[in-house]
Amino acid sequence: MKNVPLADVDHVDRAVLPIGTDYPPGHVLDWHEHRRAQFLYGATGVMVVDTAEGTWTVPPERAVLIPPATRHRVHMLGVSTRSLYIEPHAVPWWPATCTVVDVPPLLRELLLAAVELESDYSLSGREGSIAALLLYEIAERAPLPFHVGIPASADLARLCRAYLAAPDGDATNAAWAASTAMSERAFTRRFRSETGESPAAWRGRARLLAAVPLLRTASVSEVGGRIGYASPAAFTAAFTRAFGMPPSRFAAEHHRPHRRPTGVTKAPKPS
Repeated sequence: MKNVPLADVDHVDRAVLPIGTDYPPGHVLDWHEHRRAQFLYGATGVMVVDTAEGTWTVPPERAVLIPPATRHRVHMLGVSTRSLYIEPHAVPWWPATCTVVDVPPLLRELLLAAVELESDYSLSGREGSIAALLLYEIAERAPLPFHVGIPASADLARLCRAYLAAPDGDATNAAWAASTAMSERAFTRRFRSETGESPAAWRGRARLLAAVPLLRTASVSEVGGRIGYASPAAFTAAFTRAFGMPPSRFAAEHHRPHRRPTGVTKAPKPS
């Protein structure tokens, strides 16, 4: 299925509903939620998924597992998605929070095949086997660390979301504390209690996450400079330490040919 709103097919008696959609650059799926769990795969581009608890940056050819009934927003940056909407009873092992995972070749091909199926695909033979094998493959995926937590309190959450929108390498704990009318020590203690890490560590990770979409159109040295690193080597070392792979991995992927299905032109409204 392509360009079909989930609401039009959610009633269909299938545990797995595959839907493919192409989105224009910069498209935002505003806050919404699904009854079903969602496996959201970006065949191209970068996605940024927000929930009340955190922000997940999904690099090209990766996916994010979104729990059922989770209110979320998705910022699409040149994305062609292949989604699976899955009945919660079919995936009792689904993570309780959003999780970014890799998509190896077998899973990618299964997703591309699945979106060619009708909503009431046969449960036997090839079509039913594709749906069943998708769940086995997804269950094997290990989480990737492309996220930062968002504090529960409104003032700290606003501060963090503003930083994610415009990361500043010169920001300091003292400035952040002053903006919340707290001492630096009290602010740092409170921030750590709500996020599990220090404000400086949080900002460092947020800056590196901000680099992922930038790498689609700029070189490693350009991106490193834009987010405040003194040299490409320093940026590469920090990125690799945080995410287990160098930034050049994503810069190279921007220039790699992708299999983009044809005939998908209009994005449906969130359902």
